[in-house]
Amino acid sequence: MNISFWRLGWRTLWRDLRGGELRLLMVAVTLAVASLTAVGFFADRLKGGLQRDARALLGGDAVVASDNPTPELFTAKARALGLQVVHTLGFPTMARATDERGGGTKLVALKAVQPGYPLRGSLTLSAGADQPGMATRDTPAAGEAWADAALLEALGVQVGDKLLLGNTSLRLTRLIVLEPDRGAGFMSFAPRVMIGQGDLQASGLIQPASRVSYRLAVAGSDQQVASFVAWAADEVRRPNVRGLRVESLEGGRPEMAQTLERAEKFLNLVALLAALLSAVAVALAARGFAAGHLDDCAMLRVLGLSQQRIALAYTVEFVLVGLFASALGVTIGFAVHYAFVYLLSGLVATSLPAASVWPVLFGLGMGMTLLLAFGLPPVLQLAQVPPLRVIRRDVGNLRPASLGVLAVGVLGFAALLMVASRDVTLGLIAVGGFAAAVAVFALCSWLAVKLLRRVVNEGTAPRWLVLATRQISARPAYAVVQVSALAVGLLALVLLVLLRTDLISSWRKATPPDAPNRFVINVMPEQGDAFVKTLKDAGVRGYDWYPMIRARLVAINDKPSNPDDYADDRAKRLLDREFNLSHSAAKPPHNEIVQGQWIDNEPDSVSIEEGIAKTLNIKLGDVLRFDFGGMQRDSRVSSVRKVDWGSMRANFFVMYPVASLPGVPATYMGAFRAPSTKGFDNALVRQFPNITNVDMSTTIGQVQRVLDQVIAAVEFLFAFTLAAGLVVLFASVTATREERAREFAIMRAVGARSSLLRQVQRAELMGVGLLAGFLASIMAALVGWALARYVFGFEWTVSPWAVLLGALAGAVLALAAGWWGLREVLRRPVVDTLRRSAE
Repeated sequence: MNISFWRLGWRTLWRDLRGGELRLLMVAVTLAVASLTAVGFFADRLKGGLQRDARALLGGDAVVASDNPTPELFTAKARALGLQVVHTLGFPTMARATDERGGGTKLVALKAVQPGYPLRGSLTLSAGADQPGMATRDTPAAGEAWADAALLEALGVQVGDKLLLGNTSLRLTRLIVLEPDRGAGFMSFAPRVMIGQGDLQASGLIQPASRVSYRLAVAGSDQQVASFVAWAADEVRRPNVRGLRVESLEGGRPEMAQTLERAEKFLNLVALLAALLSAVAVALAARGFAAGHLDDCAMLRVLGLSQQRIALAYTVEFVLVGLFASALGVTIGFAVHYAFVYLLSGLVATSLPAASVWPVLFGLGMGMTLLLAFGLPPVLQLAQVPPLRVIRRDVGNLRPASLGVLAVGVLGFAALLMVASRDVTLGLIAVGGFAAAVAVFALCSWLAVKLLRRVVNEGTAPRWLVLATRQISARPAYAVVQVSALAVGLLALVLLVLLRTDLISSWRKATPPDAPNRFVINVMPEQGDAFVKTLKDAGVRGYDWYPMIRARLVAINDKPSNPDDYADDRAKRLLDREFNLSHSAAKPPHNEIVQGQWIDNEPDSVSIEEGIAKTLNIKLGDVLRFDFGGMQRDSRVSSVRKVDWGSMRANFFVMYPVASLPGVPATYMGAFRAPSTKGFDNALVRQFPNITNVDMSTTIGQVQRVLDQVIAAVEFLFAFTLAAGLVVLFASVTATREERAREFAIMRAVGARSSLLRQVQRAELMGVGLLAGFLASIMAALVGWALARYVFGFEWTVSPWAVLLGALAGAVLALAAGWWGLREVLRRPVVDTLRRSAE
């Protein structure tokens, strides 16, 4: 035969497409590429948007942020370099409506700005709640205030009314629609109020103990900004310089990325599972494809076609199939990613730029790797089929794929999945967990096959059970492959179900319906009894009540604590500022001791939160020295606590296990769920005008809405994984269709009824599915535990019923897939089947 391998490849491709031989392969590759590129397009556009808007998020090209007024040295240096400069400052405070408007109060995030703000980006303001927003370069004039629309509703005021801030009365003239350097939506829970810095001094709001954030923004050419950032970074690192940090375009403000981090991890996990399932489906479908072409290749060998030409022809066919399926998957993924943009619209606070070419190239590379690594190795064996198979059907059968070829393919695919995961821990757990699961499934299924033959007594067991046992034990290799493939598919499905229920419910438990929705700070010690009585009289029963102390960590084991001694940015920030400390004779009930022991009223000891202990490398027995406004105190670390910072409870980094700390100045803070009584907050602030009452209701609601959006996006992508799982189920069940057809034909030829064969088929499918579901549920619990602990940071609690339900689900799904894929086996005429076997 002189036909070229290109022409032969085209002919075999066209014939196999018309015959449906490549259907499963194409569906599996398309699903994997579509799920991965959908997440890839969304992440790529999000990253591009963040990079594009980084300067606006900063409010300049670089920012020097500090807890105290920015040293004049930084301003002078910026101006010397020819940079534009603008100062802003912000802090939380209470705003109040006039008595004519009801005298309502509300915690606000006050921001005082100078003319020229912002240096990058622009404010968008409106003249009223129903008016369109307009970009502006103006700043509030003297005697004016601009505010978020939410503040008007909270205080019952309108544009044009007076707003009381400290000792000043300012007129609300504009509503803030967009503030470029504010960050992501719900990160600032209080409504914004913006005023000019000239009005701030008259308000008297800044006191010596006030916590104010100062920001110096600069803008100019890239070279000027780079010079300033390098100089400022050196200044910040000088000894005894604390409370200063430099934010630049490269360092950025990560609020939006942090807000979307958990959503992206969920989406990446679902996409990884779809890709892993697709790999299994491709391997099974390719082996079935190769088994169906053994006789064709034997005839080609008889006609004189060389092994090389056959191998090249099938390579051409699979490359073309891979390119088409990958391109189709990229197209579907591009369309699907718009659903993520829509579902996560509340998190993405900016219009996104067009996607780059990277997701397209990655999708094509993933599809080709998937098909060539898992699909081509068994097909290339067709070139080695001997011509003798034409007259002897027992020779030239498929062998296990070459370990070298398979290892290279698997390693390449795993590397691409690690890149796709965008998180090393997530990738290692997902890919490594599935690799370990496959080994466990193969071993357990082999042992189960051996045990089944011994357990079933052929003399007393029903005939259908005996025949089903013989069917399974007669092909132990096929049984192992079938159970393992089914178990892998069910593992992904069960894992996603558990994540959707247990993991998501754990997230929701962080903010339960009865969680505290009010935080009150700055309660003076002499007001404590009266404040608690007011809460009880209003019907508040469960509440947190702790002293709050400001102190700075100055030494660890007599060694002065210096931020320069730590490479971690968080450690530097912790040592740059003061801590919020507290004391209590009894351990807080919502804290868990993970190391050491909490002993009530133990003197000269301290309990530390495990996260800060790890960050600062503090261990049990270390001696910490805190400076309380000039008074220093040494205490030994006697216990380490685990604190749930999302619990909406009063929590502290450091606590002294004593009832009092004599001589240490303190105020009190409380956390409680406010009663539904109308006007409760206003009455509380009127009775205790010095307190700061933080209403967290809106924040809790926003967090829950964000969670709902993430869940909706995950469930949307779940459809791809579900489809990939069903493809695996179908491919694994139908992999031995022709062998089953021949065996059933022989049994029917010797007198077996169709009803008996149906019972045999159902028993075999349900048994395989039951074992696969059982194994998959156990492995899903283990992989889910690892993901919950090391990726998502949740407690993992799996009900024992999950294993039973997983086993039953496996039996039902295997039976359904078997009915669909094998229904024609029992209907095929016996003569037709036997004639095929003899050919």
